[in-house]
Amino acid sequence: MTSQVSSPAEQGDGAVVGGQRRPAGTKDVRRLDRVIIRFAGDSGDGMQLTGDRFTSETASFGNDLSTLPNFPAEIRAPAGTLPGVSSFQLHFADHDILTPGDAPNVLVAMNPAALKANVGDLPRGAEIIVNTDEFTKRAMQKVGYGTSPLEDGSLDGYSVHPVPLTTLTVEALKDFDLTRKEAERSKNMFALGLLSWMYHRPTEGTERFLRSKFAKKPDIAEANIAAFRAGWNFGETTEDFAVSYEVAPAAKAFPVGTYRNISGNLALSYGLIAASRQADLPLFLGSYPITPASDILHELSKHKNFGVRTFQAEDEIAGIGAALGAAFGGSLAVTTTSGPGVALKSETIGLAVSLELPLLIVDIQRGGPSTGLPTKTEQADLLQAMYGRNGEAPVPVVAPRTPADCFDAALEAARIALTYRTPVFLLSDGYLANGSEPWRIPEPEELPDLRVRFAQGPNHTLDDGTEVFWPYKRDPRTLARPWAVPGTPGLEHRIGGIEKQDGTGNISYDPANHDFMVRTRQAKVDGIDVPDVEVDDPAGARTLVLGWGSTYGPITAAVRRIRKEGGRIAQAHLRHLNPFPRNLGAVLSGYDKVVVPEMNLGQLATLVRAKYLVDARSYNQVNGMPFKAEQLAEALKEAIDD
Repeated sequence: MTSQVSSPAEQGDGAVVGGQRRPAGTKDVRRLDRVIIRFAGDSGDGMQLTGDRFTSETASFGNDLSTLPNFPAEIRAPAGTLPGVSSFQLHFADHDILTPGDAPNVLVAMNPAALKANVGDLPRGAEIIVNTDEFTKRAMQKVGYGTSPLEDGSLDGYSVHPVPLTTLTVEALKDFDLTRKEAERSKNMFALGLLSWMYHRPTEGTERFLRSKFAKKPDIAEANIAAFRAGWNFGETTEDFAVSYEVAPAAKAFPVGTYRNISGNLALSYGLIAASRQADLPLFLGSYPITPASDILHELSKHKNFGVRTFQAEDEIAGIGAALGAAFGGSLAVTTTSGPGVALKSETIGLAVSLELPLLIVDIQRGGPSTGLPTKTEQADLLQAMYGRNGEAPVPVVAPRTPADCFDAALEAARIALTYRTPVFLLSDGYLANGSEPWRIPEPEELPDLRVRFAQGPNHTLDDGTEVFWPYKRDPRTLARPWAVPGTPGLEHRIGGIEKQDGTGNISYDPANHDFMVRTRQAKVDGIDVPDVEVDDPAGARTLVLGWGSTYGPITAAVRRIRKEGGRIAQAHLRHLNPFPRNLGAVLSGYDKVVVPEMNLGQLATLVRAKYLVDARSYNQVNGMPFKAEQLAEALKEAIDD
């Protein structure tokens, strides 16, 4: 099929890119409903930037999208090695999608290591764009290629496009006052231009971005733009690319509103800011940098104009200690970390439980144990969040399910913390933190009212008629104690980790009082008002798949596949993991089989088995990567048929 092909930079009888006009309809244009592209190269090749720019233009075009950045744990792994491969996968479509996709339709491989690390994920017939300049004998031997994969027939099942990206980039920039090494750095922009031509992506945003990014080095900005345009023009003029592709905007996938592309960590940051504004409280972040949570610290540090204060502490313990002090002082207090940091913060979390102060502990989970897999994803901190403290120290747990949902989850965690005067765990993970999707920007009136009332005066009358302030006199509905800001006259009270006497807050070693306080703190968490879990069961299924957190996308995609094939399966997904929704027990008992997919060895399954005495079956994966929809669909079909 042929049609008029227009660069998004200008539409009309022809397209103009880099000052060159081409007639309409010179190459075939095929319409697709979705595409999965993976950019892969050395960690110094700029693959994350390339993928991010392609994603931004795709979002502005109106496609639904989902991304999966995947980078090495080493700060700078040896060049050209398998451990140093960095990739960025983008799935975009003209309809609602849920995952970054199982298998790429297109692989851009910048060197032999990138090809070898990723070719096994490609379906037969996929397109591979290879930077032939990097396929030297030494580079291929470094990753175990005895012969060139471009010549030995091993890629015969794919559509291979050999492109000397480095040479073409250097040639395009010959008029710039750059060394060859400096010019070679722009080869990722050449590749981006080529892919932008192939899939009709807008271009103005990328050019604006480059001019802004290199505003202090305009020559570098113009060189990158020249490389980007050269890649576009190469796609238009070379005979090797006879076809380009169109993926229409996903007009029916979204409710009416204003959208932007957003990552999980950015959405979570915005959610925290929105929560502080809705609560009319200053936001304080006490944090120590750790992958993959550091982006939240970086983002919040930009927003002093919203009353945000960020403190980069010398270690994890200092970070949460400062945050708990800010909570005592009347701020919406947050600390951000990942699994290893949670272990270090555990004593202070227990102190927050004892003090009964609102504190958000944001855990962006990653592969463990110990340092584990810093740049890979996992869901293995659930039991740590539930029980990883000495004594009986219950803490509510909330988990977002998609990158955009991190915004709403942050608001919900803040609601619980402020209403019930308790620390709250917010469990995201690396997949959500770094991945992105379209997000509808909410209207201010859609946000919850989170305002709180600080204690202002005495709240208890003694037997002799004296009016006093009792710091542990509780709200009869929420069991929350009053929040008394230091410096308020007459509200002086003791704080610390030793057990408090009910009501007065005085130190108490009385056994009966301790038993009462332990049970009361547990009852406060058990009594938190959370919505019932919703069940998606259109056909009266006998098998339920139960998930939590970032497994939502793969599970939902797998459920759709099964139903499309005529299978019957129900789905429920948990946001609140402590306390569980009140109807969860009844939901689970209504099905013959319950399957729980998790990126751990069965932590949620363990909890629901213990609490509800159901034979929940685990389906587990701990390879540092999210589930693939097809993989889950096969496992769920086996469970249905069993």
